[in-house]
Parts: sequence; structure tokens; C-alpha cells
Amino acid sequence: MKKRKDTAEVHPEAVFAHSYIDTQVLADSLVRIGEFVADNGMEGEGEYRAARDLILAVAPRLRGQELRREGEATLAVAVRVALNLDRSIFPVQGPPGAGKTFVGARMICALSKEGKTIGITANSHKVIRNLLDEVVAAAAAQEQPIQCFQKVSDEEEDLPNLSFTTGNGEFLDALGIAGRAGGATAWFWARPDASHSVDVLFIDEAAQMSLANVLAVSQAADSVVLLGDPRQLEQPIQGSHPDGADVSALDHILGPHATVPPDRGLFLPETWRMHPTICAFNSELFYEGRLFSRPGLENQKVKLQGRLNGSGLRYLAVGHSGNQSSSREEADAVRELVTEILGAGATWVDRNGVEAHIGLEDILVIAPYNAQVFELQERIPGARIGTVDKFQGQEAPIVIYSMTSSNHADAPRGMEFLYSANRLNVATSRARCLCVVVASPRLFDPECRTPRQMKLANAFCRYLELASPL
Repeated sequence: MKKRKDTAEVHPEAVFAHSYIDTQVLADSLVRIGEFVADNGMEGEGEYRAARDLILAVAPRLRGQELRREGEATLAVAVRVALNLDRSIFPVQGPPGAGKTFVGARMICALSKEGKTIGITANSHKVIRNLLDEVVAAAAAQEQPIQCFQKVSDEEEDLPNLSFTTGNGEFLDALGIAGRAGGATAWFWARPDASHSVDVLFIDEAAQMSLANVLAVSQAADSVVLLGDPRQLEQPIQGSHPDGADVSALDHILGPHATVPPDRGLFLPETWRMHPTICAFNSELFYEGRLFSRPGLENQKVKLQGRLNGSGLRYLAVGHSGNQSSSREEADAVRELVTEILGAGATWVDRNGVEAHIGLEDILVIAPYNAQVFELQERIPGARIGTVDKFQGQEAPIVIYSMTSSNHADAPRGMEFLYSANRLNVATSRARCLCVVVASPRLFDPECRTPRQMKLANAFCRYLELASPL
């Protein structure tokens, strides 16, 4: 480390490595779109029509097709629309357990079968890989040949029907063959040489990708499919940004609605995960009553002698005061619950009526703060314990959610974080049979000073109304 003479006697208290993410390629792509609009206007034919449709939040444009047909199955709608997109945007909102990845993969397979080239992007290589794996599995189930590629940061061994490369040129060449699907982060798809490199670009977890980034990558394809759910976790943000920078592409399209309007996109209305009692809560509070459980999910239940027998919503009140980001009292109570479940030799029944023993891996323990996660890990070693962010996309027969803070005033980061409707939705919707909220009673009686705070508290109060006390 080098220091100037005028700071020779000034010594830092800490040293850290700063990683700088160059976003110039994304900014340049936005400038190209802006220059076109400045010269040609927002509407009409020409370049960047998918981007312009997204900005205007217009209905998907289809070639000689209507968006919905009477009695048509949801998957059939998704595939038909994907095959007939006319340089436009198609939002697909998938609530918890509704099969968003399943549907997206089969849309990609259908496009590949028609000789189209498909791109996949998301905020992380892991999310991209997850969708590519499902595409390979879906193609195998349909006995359909398909070759997928992923541009990665580090070398990886190729897999059957899925190859990896670290080179931009090699990845572009792979996309030049009809019927192929390739996954890469936004930095690749926003490059000038990636313009119109694929027919359709799929953006997974589009509720976690900013509108600006989606616009930047839209230049890579004629049409764009947005897969995600704005009612689950929002995009992660670091640093300071101008107001509005946190708006995702899906949030922009939904506007004031909790679910995508029927004339603006596709809502996946059935969950394959949640018992109807749990689903009814999430549907009412977060999905305008449009989400339902698949037939058979009413069979799901926990079987044991004790207070946790059955299915649905439960509430365990634990009194404490002065706790902010950790609560020993709640950690002890959660340990007792887990011990009770495991000690009773509990079993659970799935939607097909198959009964299985409940082990530690069948219980998800969730907390809003890392400090509480550490408290819980000390008491229940080997358990699946983490914050809400860690468990999005996962599920278990039993979910226990430790709220931690003693009251709304003690909550670190304020009510917006602890009472977040999106986080409550993710936490409760991990459960297949049973969801248990462990919390101080004072959390359900906050002193709300604004309509926004009243709205945040409303979901928790509704949970209390519907849940059975333990």
C-alpha cells in the first residue's frame, strides 16, 4: 500500500477489498435505446420495440392470436403465446409453488422445437443454471433433442446437453445454430455484438431485476419473456440509488395491481405446494384471491400426538422485551417445538397420501435477522436455519418463523423490513403442511402513524386472526 507524504502519519482503523462492478455496457445499451426513441418516438415499427412496449406497459403483441382462449389450460396458453410473440413483452407471474420454472422450461422447449434460438438471463449464474437444468430435464422427458450453453466466469466440465464456456465469442457462435438455448448474465446480453443474437430472451426472477437492466438486455432479442413474482423477494440493492431505481420490470408492468391483469400477461393460478388453508391466507393477502391449491393438497398434514398435529397456520406467543435482532426466548421456544416434533416420531402425508417420517431436514426454521439465525443454530445444530432470503424457492412440510423483535419500535431497519408483506409471503409459503409463527404478542399491536404502516401491519394481524394458538 502506498501513502502520500501528507498522510504518512494518518493510519486507517480498517482495511477492506473493494470490488468494482463496471456497468458501462448496460449504460451504453440504454443510451442506444434512448437515442432511437429521441429520433423516432416511442411508438411504431423499428428497433427496440420490445423495450418500448415494456416502457409503455402495453399488452403482449401476438401474430394473429388472442392472449386468452376460453377453457385453455395455463401451460397451453404459455406455450402458444411464446410461439406467437410479435416483437413484444410477455410477463408470466408465478406465485410460490406455481411451477414458474416448469412452465418457463416448457416454453423454451417449444421454441427450440420450432427452430428458434433462446436466451436466458437473471441476476446470478445460479438462477440461470437452475432454469437451464429444468430445460434439459423437460427436453429429456419429451424425448426432444436440445443443446444448451451457459457463459460462466470459471471453467466447468460439460454435462450431457449442457456445455459451458467463458468466452463471449464462443458463446455467440453457439447461439448461431437454430434450436439452441444459452444462458448468460445481463453484461453479455447488453453488449453491442449480442444485439438480435436470439429470437426470445427469458428473464428469470424478473421481479429481482431492475427495469433499467431489463431494458438494457432487451436489445438481444426480438421478444422478451419475464418470469417472476413481484410479491416475493424484491431485487437486492447495495449503495445509494436515485428514487425509482428499485422498480423491477414486473413491478412496472403490474403498476397498482398485486397480480398481472389478464390482458397484460399470464398469472399461474395453482400452487403445487401449500395446503389449502395456508394458500387461502397467501392468496387473500398477496394475490387478490387468484391463487388456489392443486387438488390433492388438502391431503397434506402432520401426524403426531400433540399440539402440532394437522395442517394450516399456527401461532406461538412468546413474551419478551428489549429484543431487537436476536431473542433467546424465541430461540428456546423454537428448540422446544423441534424437539417435540422429532421426539414424538411425527410423520407427514403428502398430496398423494404417502406417509413419511419427519426428520430434521423436513423442518425449515426462518428468522428475519442473521443474529437470530446464529441463536437458533446454537440450539438446533444441523437444522435448516436461515433468513427469508436463503430459502426463497425451497419448501418443507413444516415451517417455523421466529419474528425475533419484541415490538415494532425495537425492529432494526424499521417496520418496512420486519413487517414486509413480501417477506411474510415468502416465509409462510415455504410450508406444505404447517406454518408456525413464533412472535411477541406486542408485534401484533404496533403504533401505526401512517397508512403505509397500517398496511404493513394488516397482513400480520390477519395471520393472527386465521391461526390457531399453541
